[in-house]
Amino acid sequence: MTSDKQAVHVPAVALALRDPALLQRLTEALGETAVSVQALDPDPDLWSRLETLPFDVLIVEGHAISAEVLEHLRARSGEASGPGVVVIGDASVAHSPTERSRLVAAGVSRVLSTADNTEMLAVTIETLGYAEAGGGQEGPEVGGQNAQPHLADFLSRSPYMWTFLDTVFKVSDADSSLLITGETGVGKERLALAIHGESRRSAQPFVAVNCGALPEALLESELFGHEKGAFTGADARRVGRFEQAHGGTIFLDEIGEMPAHLQVKLLTVLQRHEIRRVGGTEPIQLDVRVMAATNRNVADDVASGKFREDLYYRLNVISLEIPALRERLEDLPDLVGFMIAHFRESAPHCDVVGIDADALNLLMQHSWPGNVRELVNVIERAMLLADGELITADLLPESLRADIELTPQPPLQAARVAPAASVLPAGEVALPPSWLNLSIKALRENAIDWAEAQYLRHLLEVNQGHIGATAKQAGISTRALYERLKRHNLDKNAFKPNV
Repeated sequence: MTSDKQAVHVPAVALALRDPALLQRLTEALGETAVSVQALDPDPDLWSRLETLPFDVLIVEGHAISAEVLEHLRARSGEASGPGVVVIGDASVAHSPTERSRLVAAGVSRVLSTADNTEMLAVTIETLGYAEAGGGQEGPEVGGQNAQPHLADFLSRSPYMWTFLDTVFKVSDADSSLLITGETGVGKERLALAIHGESRRSAQPFVAVNCGALPEALLESELFGHEKGAFTGADARRVGRFEQAHGGTIFLDEIGEMPAHLQVKLLTVLQRHEIRRVGGTEPIQLDVRVMAATNRNVADDVASGKFREDLYYRLNVISLEIPALRERLEDLPDLVGFMIAHFRESAPHCDVVGIDADALNLLMQHSWPGNVRELVNVIERAMLLADGELITADLLPESLRADIELTPQPPLQAARVAPAASVLPAGEVALPPSWLNLSIKALRENAIDWAEAQYLRHLLEVNQGHIGATAKQAGISTRALYERLKRHNLDKNAFKPNV
């Protein structure tokens, strides 16, 4: 095996900012990351030179994005050349959901806020840089916008997602097995493909197998292959999916549906790094990273005897639970913008460039049982039916609108979950003295943690310590609930009735 390794491309970031304080802050923060940084004069000719600039990411301020610039970005949004564009602005730009979805739909890579934590801004920009540069890896070209997912696609405004992504970034380049969990439609295979695409295995195969979609009689041969004559109809030797993934990654979706006898064979693969084809006697050594996914609670299947405990621990070296869309509604406007841009590329005669406030309000109030997959279907349908430039409320499915009443409130007000007025004490509310010297970001984190602890305590009391009922009412998995109870030092047994 050769030790030669292709030089890793260092992402280049250009800062075209007029605000000297912002320029200095970002320059210093990015100086601590693995990117090269250069300041550009944000002159009027900047946009005409966009395609020829030797940068992976261009950072500009919100006021520099005019209607003409948006048209320019929209015209080149499907092109592979040219840097990604990140808009950074004040609350009127970064915190306006309709403005964010409009900018992203026009081809802007990300919309950030000047008020965001500097470290978060730097990490976001660095990750986008690697995504635009292809991560420094040479792999097979994949056509179509967002066809090859990157970890930058998962960047989020949600505290839950930032905690989740912090773990993802740490384990992406390891060889350890991953167990990816989450509800149907959250994007488990897309995350697995993004992790593979930004790992050292990215130039090697990514092979996906849905263990629940194949009959038991065929699954073994599909995974491990078979020798000629191994069974009736085996007229030739077949190479299985594990062998096809040699050097790369195999993704086993719906792992909870795998039959017991194949669980034993998979355990052998993980322990010995070898397989035997059906009907074969010789072991075949393999170098494969295994990622598995399920929307089931595998821990419950282990307890009931349906899933082998030893295999569970082999697969669950690292567990990644993707939050449901309803748990990170802050990301919905950006997701809508990305989807509009993507579907507009495949439907060149479509005039849709954004979504109006009423329609976005409806989307923010929906519970999204089908998660991101459901949102993709809703946006694609609306764009096919639209006659104008905006997705309007009447273009959304009747089932989505049935139980939601539009109000004259400003956009997204109905989507913000606020405590009822009756539970707030009258007059001035005194903050804990220890909070008074905190930054806004730290204060917000403390307040969210406190509110979440009180909320979970209330649900545990109502459900008398029953984990399944509490998790269902909270809209999260039992595993996620256990993690939150541990973080808040809450014991379910303390809420059970005395017998």
